[in-house]
Amino acid sequence: MKSRFSTVDIRAVIAELRHSLLGMRVNNVYDVDNKTYLIRFQKPDFKDTLLLESGIRIHMTEFEWPKNMMPSGFAMKCRKHLKSRRLVSVKQLGIDRIVDFQFGSDEAAYHLIIELYDRGNIVLTDHEYLILNILRFRTDDADDVKFAVREHYPVDHVKTATSLPSLERLTELITSAPKGDQLKRVLNPHLPYGITLIEHCLIEAGFSGSIKVEQIESKDTEKVLAALQKAEDCMEETENFNAKGYIIQKREKKPSLEPNKSPEEILTYEEFHPFLFSQHSKCPYVEFESFNKAVDEFYSKLESQKIDLKALQQEKQALKKLENVRKDHEYRLEALHQAQEIDKVKGELVEMNLEIVDRAIQVVRSALANQIDWTEIGVIVKEAQAQGDPVASAIKELKLQTNHITMLLKNPYVISEEEEDEDDEEEKPKIEESKGKKKKKVKQFQKPLKNQPMLVDVDLSLSAYANAKK
Repeated sequence: MKSRFSTVDIRAVIAELRHSLLGMRVNNVYDVDNKTYLIRFQKPDFKDTLLLESGIRIHMTEFEWPKNMMPSGFAMKCRKHLKSRRLVSVKQLGIDRIVDFQFGSDEAAYHLIIELYDRGNIVLTDHEYLILNILRFRTDDADDVKFAVREHYPVDHVKTATSLPSLERLTELITSAPKGDQLKRVLNPHLPYGITLIEHCLIEAGFSGSIKVEQIESKDTEKVLAALQKAEDCMEETENFNAKGYIIQKREKKPSLEPNKSPEEILTYEEFHPFLFSQHSKCPYVEFESFNKAVDEFYSKLESQKIDLKALQQEKQALKKLENVRKDHEYRLEALHQAQEIDKVKGELVEMNLEIVDRAIQVVRSALANQIDWTEIGVIVKEAQAQGDPVASAIKELKLQTNHITMLLKNPYVISEEEEDEDDEEEKPKIEESKGKKKKKVKQFQKPLKNQPMLVDVDLSLSAYANAKK
């Protein structure tokens, strides 16, 4: 979401402020918070309000912003020097995001300077740019300049406009950039246009807005230079800007509690611009009769929109948790049903093999009754298995510590392995068919096959029939 002014925005809003506010007198100055101020202008039969937010924005506003009951020291100082003075000029200092408002003329002039970059600042100076009051005291180590009361504001240190880079310089910038970097981001630090305007001009020139530097061939450099010339033309248009403003919107999906109802679509404010750029032509947008009104509408709805988006996000998270609980519940039910099916098949296998199971129980019981060591019982079972004893062969594990044995039981009525394989092949398509019909996201369990051998735990304290019914 866009949060502060670009250079193009500043030039457009300054042009509109000149048209609307020049010649009007300051009626009063109010503070909304420690970095946002309102200047009330008036002339016969007409009033208007200018909103200044340090580091963020300047625009006229029609909304009633809350004012502090007790004005701050900075607001009181502005009232003292600016009240009843006429606004004489509004200009941008160089190509920096700094706006200079001049109130009064000659030696009676005062300047209110708004910095719209980094942490921002608002500075009140006299006609010689001697600082009378400042919102944020700081020191610029790079230029060895101190921003404080009774110091001069460095208007001569601002960045001045430069001509477009030459073809050789542009080629050098592109070839020296790291591979994978987007062209618009490589050019942005070297140009005053802003990344949005650069992207627009690249699209107009036939490039992708997100084109990377390694995709630019040597023959394309001239096209890139022509695109930058279009950006320069757009900047010149903003000098006397008097056109419409646009708010670009973003579609948000509001989930529905009803499963068969499609989610509701919500449009939220995403960006504001003085032009409808190419990259936004397919996005939903709102058109306003002036850029000032677009910005005023954007920021006035910003706080309420943040609250709505937060509530929407919480609703999405709650529905996601509910869906996860539902899936987990389905999975647990399916797992329980699977366990019941397996127990049923095991019981049927025990019933089919009652004689073998009973003999195995009796053999192990007899060995335990004769106080044979558990290890020795295991050796005896292995020896019997080696001799091909069917009962011993069915015993796969002795769990004497829990009074159980594990037996591998199979359906004795299956005539041959070939028929068993045929039965398996018949069962598998049914499983796959049932999966295709359900198409659930939860994990699917396979139905146990009755004709396959299965390991069954047998309780030595019960008979074979009792184990089958357990």
